[in-house]
Amino acid sequence: MSLDESQIEAALAEIKDPETGRSVTKTQQVQGVQIDGQDIVVKLALTTHSGPLWEETKTACEEHLRAKLPAADSVKVEVAVHERPPVPIGQIGLKAKSVIAIGSGKGGVGKSTVASSVALALKRFGCSVGLMDADVYGPSIPHLLGISDAGRPAVSPENKIQPILANGLPVMSMGFLVPADEAVVWRGPMLHGAITQFLRDTDWGDLDYLIIDMPPGTGDIALTLSQSLPLTGAVVVCTPQDVALLDAVKAIVMFRKVNIKVLGMVENMSGFVCPDCDKRHDIFGQPDGCSSFGRSADHDRHPRTWRRR
Repeated sequence: MSLDESQIEAALAEIKDPETGRSVTKTQQVQGVQIDGQDIVVKLALTTHSGPLWEETKTACEEHLRAKLPAADSVKVEVAVHERPPVPIGQIGLKAKSVIAIGSGKGGVGKSTVASSVALALKRFGCSVGLMDADVYGPSIPHLLGISDAGRPAVSPENKIQPILANGLPVMSMGFLVPADEAVVWRGPMLHGAITQFLRDTDWGDLDYLIIDMPPGTGDIALTLSQSLPLTGAVVVCTPQDVALLDAVKAIVMFRKVNIKVLGMVENMSGFVCPDCDKRHDIFGQPDGCSSFGRSADHDRHPRTWRRR
């Protein structure tokens, strides 16, 4: 049985772009189809925003085409980059497709570490990522990324702040502007102005993701962000302790009050595995705090939980 080009086109039309959910043929993301006898090679273009899903999408496409085209001896999908720049969002015109806040409601649970890890992981997948440290009173992102001594950010002739690069990752933090031994003593309006300036006046470029490391608590920052731009969602970090869980619940309530979707929870420091004996030690208690919260009676309203050692 010979391969029919119309059948191939019909099968490709059923494949959805992981970013938009639209047919890849309607968005012109099929860059070429090669037919060599009973072998098919499809060149499929995907955006860097969906970088973490490239392999999954490629595998799903190949399986879909094999099922729809049983006459084919082999089906191969090659992934290329599809350029789809972001449009300005919010009142400040930030050019980012997704803005994700990492919060906790409590300090000392590893929120900044999780924010840095998320940003670096997305960058490793090929996404265009920026990392903004919104913890004005206790900025720790520069120290975590090893760029504490990078100096003050430069300002371009267009009065745009040039973010500090950490191995290609653009970063903006109050830690670059205030000496480590000095404290920031500001009231709400000054805090609002600083966060707005970080978002509006920093030359972030075109971003797939902007990751925002939130300060602990449920104060002004969340309100400023919710009023300035549409956030994709928030990730809440806690540790397996009742006191951390109580504050994590408050953080979830805060995000919901300002209409920010909670994407999930990260249970950090859930256990330590000894490298010598391979035995697990729950040094902060049993790792069921966030998980039990997720299994509560109001389960449908609560987010997914990830554990991180």
